[in-house]
Amino acid sequence: MNEKGKTLLAETLKREKEGALLAASDPYRLKFHLMPKAGWMNDPNGLCQFKGVYHVFYQYSPLDAKGGMKAWGHQTTRDFIHWEHEPAPLFPDRDFDRSGVYSGSAFIHDDRMYLFYTGNVKLDGDYDYINNGREANTILVESGDGHRFSDKELLMTRKDYPDDYTCHIRDPKVWEEDGRFYMIQGGRKTGDTGAALIFGSQDLRHWTFEKELKTDGYFGYMWECPDYFELDGEKVLSFSPQGLGSERYRFQNVYQSGHVVLQKSPVDFTEDDRVDESTFEEWDHGFDFYAPQTFLDEKGRRILIGWAGVPDADYDNEPTVERGWQHALTLPRVLHVKNGKMIQIPVEELEELRDEAFKINAGEKKRLDRETFEMAIRPETGKEFQTVFECGCEKIVIEYTKDCVFRLQISEEAGRGRKLREIRVDELRSLRIFMDTSLIEIYVNDGENVFTSRFYFPRRDRTVCVEGADRIKGWYLSEMEGN
Repeated sequence: MNEKGKTLLAETLKREKEGALLAASDPYRLKFHLMPKAGWMNDPNGLCQFKGVYHVFYQYSPLDAKGGMKAWGHQTTRDFIHWEHEPAPLFPDRDFDRSGVYSGSAFIHDDRMYLFYTGNVKLDGDYDYINNGREANTILVESGDGHRFSDKELLMTRKDYPDDYTCHIRDPKVWEEDGRFYMIQGGRKTGDTGAALIFGSQDLRHWTFEKELKTDGYFGYMWECPDYFELDGEKVLSFSPQGLGSERYRFQNVYQSGHVVLQKSPVDFTEDDRVDESTFEEWDHGFDFYAPQTFLDEKGRRILIGWAGVPDADYDNEPTVERGWQHALTLPRVLHVKNGKMIQIPVEELEELRDEAFKINAGEKKRLDRETFEMAIRPETGKEFQTVFECGCEKIVIEYTKDCVFRLQISEEAGRGRKLREIRVDELRSLRIFMDTSLIEIYVNDGENVFTSRFYFPRRDRTVCVEGADRIKGWYLSEMEGN
């Protein structure tokens, strides 16, 4: 880290110390979701398990809760329960990343951690910053222990990318296949269509553009945060397209995040092959989910973590901004493909957070002793269903209708502009709900569909009433340590 980086780190540590003093009185600080000590958090980056330790990096603006200077934050754990805030490792301190350390990924090879990211540069002048005025540089740092990192290496610049792309190429993710390394990046072509670029390398440092992944028709003007992996016999491409039109039961956020099934590895794509956008399924249907990333841990689990937020939304998080921080990450979720459907289940380690169990009878309005809890519900077969969380006049309503619509509604003040999200579900078989102080995650039918949303109840007391359930279990959840 050069002198500019050291100065930014010192400012960050000071700001984080000040933020910790505010946290004790903040009713919206989360108890079991990762969040910044101060400032703004967005995309998860560099997710990996390295020498037994899970590393979660993320895009981070420590000095401003509304964004600004983009660095990477860093937290570590061995069990997803006990966490350490590590010093921020990457700052925009070089000419080739001076406007922001943007998103990227980790790759573990030969007992080394390699971090790849996009170095953003915005030139001064009269530019549109789409076709001109911007540099998107691919950069590498590496580490032998996950804490001390090498000097930055500039791997690729605009001259290494195809000519028919705009300045928007970013978010490298690396994998190895048949003894060769491959990198996927998201891009925006000059005709304002999204695509993904594939690069190849023999040594992780010298990369050559090889091909692109695209659809036959329009499927967004930009693909962000691409990720490729194989899971339960399927080849999965995950990406976050921008520019899709909203529909009643899908694409309800301003930008989407989802996955498609590929018939072959991207390595084997030819000029005639296309991504089949008809197989695109959203990862999450809530108000607050974007830019997920996955990794394979040492147990062989494919784990996904997303940003519990979305850019350019018409709703806000002002209650936390007023307290000097904004945004969080989702719970880590283990992925499986079952009966052709992608399943997301919170990692089993989180069951260690379960503290005191509580009972609820269907139709009973119960006052909850704590604001952080987990509920497992088996709805009555073929019946309408509703769960209502209340705090004063504010409500979160989860319901399933006779028309097979699953719906999440948040009242006006609690939602800060979040109102309604709904999807079609043929049959409601199970629900698992995680309620944090100001963030809810709802897992429908054993994780076939998920809803993640922020909310802001005015007080800590709350009640719950469940209608149309055969069985209800509940556990109050303790706080993760070190978050």
